[in-house]
Amino acid sequence: MYLPPHDPHVDDPMRFKPLFRIHLMERKSATVECMYGHRGPHNGHVQIVKKDEFSTKCNQTDHHRMSGGRQEEFRTWLREEWGRTLEDIFHEHMQELILMKFIYTSQYDNCLTYRRIYLPPSRPDDLIRPGLFKGTYGSHGLEIVMLSFHGKHARGTKITGDPNIPAGQQTVEIDLRHRIQLPDAESLHDFNELSRVVLEVREQVRKEQEQEQEGGPEDAEGLGQQSPQPCEEPPAEPAQAPGDGGAAAVAEPPAQSGQPFVLPVGVSSRNEDYPRTCRMCFYGTGLIAGHGFTSPERTPGVFVLFDEDRFGFIWLELKSFSLYSRVQAAFRNADAPSPQAFEEMLKNIQSLTS
Repeated sequence: MYLPPHDPHVDDPMRFKPLFRIHLMERKSATVECMYGHRGPHNGHVQIVKKDEFSTKCNQTDHHRMSGGRQEEFRTWLREEWGRTLEDIFHEHMQELILMKFIYTSQYDNCLTYRRIYLPPSRPDDLIRPGLFKGTYGSHGLEIVMLSFHGKHARGTKITGDPNIPAGQQTVEIDLRHRIQLPDAESLHDFNELSRVVLEVREQVRKEQEQEQEGGPEDAEGLGQQSPQPCEEPPAEPAQAPGDGGAAAVAEPPAQSGQPFVLPVGVSSRNEDYPRTCRMCFYGTGLIAGHGFTSPERTPGVFVLFDEDRFGFIWLELKSFSLYSRVQAAFRNADAPSPQAFEEMLKNIQSLTS
């Protein structure tokens, strides 16, 4: 199992934890050992369910128990999972979420079903290289998100979930047709100014969607074909509203270029060590919900591209900022055999929790 680094250090490497091991014997037989818990390897079982799917089962779950009972198990889990003790966490809501996660994850006792996931295919015109990213999610801690590109949109799909939004759901969706020009650094401190800019773009997106549904402009599909431009460079032609057609392609900016970036006053961030310049920004939506994935809704936000390995998302309604950093671990044999296979996989993992 690959665990994210301790919250909120998104740039730290992933942590590796063995869950089971298989000893291959003669005559195509094997023995399986469960590695879960703190009392050493013990008897387990692995079953191949179908193609790209298998299950693990621990046959001696008493090896997962600790002499101090559930309280000791929880404190040990907390140190390993979060790198802190319960006394370090003063926020009552965060304590509640962490306890919910412990109860949820520990009940399975390493009796789990695994399904294969593919890494997203890469195309030359992608904004950045797609892949897995570690992201901050407020009191939920760090979660793993898969960034993939789908024509005029990009999606961030949760690979790990939380009590509100489960794994498999699209946590963020980015509209690559609608660039957002951030206010200057001084004005950006004002949350109301950023909110005004984003809501104006949302209204334009709504109107365009209505036109497309009504069979509006013949070239509705061609709206907003502009190539991404660096934030600090003005367009060569007179400014166009986001989403207007445009043909001029602009070279990708060097990594060090960009405009100053600072979070508006009142926007919370788990990690204050975010980059202070960004390359470009786009309109997007983020998925929020109550506990148990109740009343899910997509809310407006800003996708902020910092560099090849980092991006952020400002959740307008939550007044919160998530920082994402690329997972650098290499995964063998993880590439999708085709774009169609990747799309099918995304549909399958989302259907598990819809």
